Amino acid sequence: MQLANSPQKRLYFFDEGVSDKKLLGGKGAGLCEMTSLGLPIPPGFVITTAVCEEFYQNGQKLPTGVMDSVLAAMSSLEQRTGKVFGDPANPLLVSVRSGAPISMPGMMDTILNLGLNDQVVEGLAKLTENKRFAYDTYRRFIQLFGKIVLGVDEEEFAKLLDGEKRRRNVAQDSDLDADSMKRVADAYKDLLKRESKPLPQDPVGQLELAIDAVFRSWNGKRAIEYRKQYRITPEQAKGTAVTIVSMVFGNLGNDSATGVLFTRDPSTGARGLYGDYLTNAQGEDVVAGVRTPKAIADMQKELPQDYAGLEEISQKLESHYREPQDIEFTIEHGKLYLLQTRGAKMGPMGAVRAAVDMVHEALISKEEALLRIPPEQLEQLLHPRVDPAHKEIPISVGVPAAPGAASGKVVFDADTAVAWTKNGEKVILVREETKPEDVHGFFAAQGVLTSRGGKTSHAAVVARGIGKPCIVGCAALTIYQQSRLMRVGGAAINQGDVITIDGSSGNVYAGVVPLLQPELKNEVFELLAWADEVKMLGVWANADTPEAAANARKMGAEGIGLARTERMFNAEDRLPLVVSMIMASTEEERRYYLDKLRPLQKKDFKRILQEMHDLPVIIRLLDPPLHEFLPRTDDMLEQIKKLQQHGEEKQLVQAKRMLDKARNLAEANPMLGHRGVRLGLTHPEIYEMQITAVMEATAELVKEGVNVKPKIMIPQVALHQEVRMVREQFERVKLLVETREGVKLDVKFGTMIETVRAALDADEIARYAEFFSFGTNDLSQATFSFSREDAEAKFLPFYLEKGVLTDNPFETLDEKGVGKLIKMAVEAGRATRPALEVGICGEHGGDPRSIYLCHKAGLNYVSASAFRIPVARLAAARMALLDKQQN
Repeated sequence: MQLANSPQKRLYFFDEGVSDKKLLGGKGAGLCEMTSLGLPIPPGFVITTAVCEEFYQNGQKLPTGVMDSVLAAMSSLEQRTGKVFGDPANPLLVSVRSGAPISMPGMMDTILNLGLNDQVVEGLAKLTENKRFAYDTYRRFIQLFGKIVLGVDEEEFAKLLDGEKRRRNVAQDSDLDADSMKRVADAYKDLLKRESKPLPQDPVGQLELAIDAVFRSWNGKRAIEYRKQYRITPEQAKGTAVTIVSMVFGNLGNDSATGVLFTRDPSTGARGLYGDYLTNAQGEDVVAGVRTPKAIADMQKELPQDYAGLEEISQKLESHYREPQDIEFTIEHGKLYLLQTRGAKMGPMGAVRAAVDMVHEALISKEEALLRIPPEQLEQLLHPRVDPAHKEIPISVGVPAAPGAASGKVVFDADTAVAWTKNGEKVILVREETKPEDVHGFFAAQGVLTSRGGKTSHAAVVARGIGKPCIVGCAALTIYQQSRLMRVGGAAINQGDVITIDGSSGNVYAGVVPLLQPELKNEVFELLAWADEVKMLGVWANADTPEAAANARKMGAEGIGLARTERMFNAEDRLPLVVSMIMASTEEERRYYLDKLRPLQKKDFKRILQEMHDLPVIIRLLDPPLHEFLPRTDDMLEQIKKLQQHGEEKQLVQAKRMLDKARNLAEANPMLGHRGVRLGLTHPEIYEMQITAVMEATAELVKEGVNVKPKIMIPQVALHQEVRMVREQFERVKLLVETREGVKLDVKFGTMIETVRAALDADEIARYAEFFSFGTNDLSQATFSFSREDAEAKFLPFYLEKGVLTDNPFETLDEKGVGKLIKMAVEAGRATRPALEVGICGEHGGDPRSIYLCHKAGLNYVSASAFRIPVARLAAARMALLDKQQN
């Protein structure tokens, strides 16, 4: 890629040999590069992204001298094409297209066929001897110009076109004759007069207004929303370029066509041409989904020479860019032109398979493959799918456009999708076809269903990019937008009714259909194996049962970073014993029930340790306050009321006693009260039972020849004295079990760091703890003084919307606060104990950006839920590779 030498130069022709994405945008740079490769590109030029910056610095006005440069370039374009801009005898028409440095498909504006007016359209009709083509092209220009520049509602144009089709009793736009197209164009012009202002007849004025509108679209609602969702920063993209290209026409007859293709299937990653095309159409027809297109494979029969040309070009472009390509093309009277190429927006499985296959094809290295797959995209592979054993019959079938399955209430517009989602509803966005301004509805909805469009329509591309299931071209649906209902056959489905969509098969079902969790394919495991070769951080799992541990191991966990013993207490055969232990009035009585619990706990620990043989398992001693194991006060009061009514005195006495105990244990702020290590020290018999159960389970497995690596961890520590006291208890119990069982036990002792004071006291705590595990959920709450549940329900959305916070601190680690505490604690702890092992066990352990912070802080491992382990493995590898590149 050649970079521009002069930052002051405002315009570049495609053949100047410059292909700088930051300066020319992705579209402009791609056209320049394809020109240098000798591919068939219509002549044109690019107005740089630097001019867009100037535009906004100049109060959203074109900078002085820009139009002079544009008109000089247009004069040169006239010489290159042999046509004249604004000349009815031999008119030059152009497209004015947006193009950001980072691909933002459909998020900004494009105007086609610019340069037409009442005189030029007549000249075009004579020149081509095709009046229908001329007026079809004119009405398209009026619609785009009216919508984008003059702000006329797109639906009003559609009503006029549909009215003409009804009048002529035809189904498709392409069935309308020349007179109909002229009537539609005239009706469009009248619409502009009524709703805004007349269509400018001066082509130069049209061009200036179009350039202005494209620059303005950089800060349009949908573009801002897209950049926010994908975290595209001003450093990555400061504005859009404007690409001006001489028009080529796919709507000149049945030997002309337009389409979009991918060099590999974006859903599966399989190599081969994949996409849509339409004969006698323009690009907007395919992308916007206004007509249901043909599969690209059909072109082999209909336009075989052009199909062969596309195959050859696709291979050339993919080899050149070394990644799957998304190519826009037009065929004008049998001659093929390329209008754009860019890196294809692949679905999650498509991206993984393409990357793995390209390594095997020697196009890229393993390291490049790892850096190509964003960890968030890998997470999207963990979407549900429809249970194949279900008996439901689909009510309709459309084109499967983005894999995954989802159920939700039907909504018919993006704003309703957002509003209902904020109220806790799961929704499916249903539209005739989606538009770029619907993007906020995509992010809110569980999935998307459209009655029109193909696999490369706007809906399909956006849904695949964000990992939402999508079905398009579901022609059996009739959608009544104003009435808020759709009909399928004879059935009516109203807004609020529940449907299920399967984006992998195209099936639509009424109601909720059973869904299954997905299984990762071989290419994913191959990619993750490469990740394991380069990552520095270990990836462990949070798992509380043998089944969860087995699943974690299957996902590639290298240990268990958090096994919560309280989860085991809630099992049906344990809870009555736990309640009896809590109700005990003396230590002796409490120990009686603890002795009954110990073999059950030992069995739990033994099964998990056995499942994770050869790998470390961190068992956290009891954390929550005791009252959490008792029934809710309101439930107990209700029970007492019923017992009183039925006169059951014995149970009534017991219920009242339990209520008194619950009230006695109740605290004003239980999350900061008598829990964790504080409970363990005031009731040492509880931790003694648990430590004994771990030691006994370990001893039995050692005798059985099983290699196990248990670690015991205490929660809610604030003082090193707390750690010292539990460590002394740990050593006493360990020695007692070793003596009784006649084996030496290798069990490590450590603590969670989840209070601010523990982080500040880390050097002293490390005298007694062999490892630290940061409980980042509680540490974040303590650092911010936020209650997570209250914050997320009441003010965090406001903070995020207004920029008070850039990220939810319970999803992504706060680098300035919590991150500093982690770094301080790691350094202080290792100053005391150089071999100190350190990890995290909050859900941040599965967040890619939090993993980067852990990598930089020198942690040994991260631990997260089993389903996030593949994400964490890939993220850890990427961090190691990026760190290597920077150093």
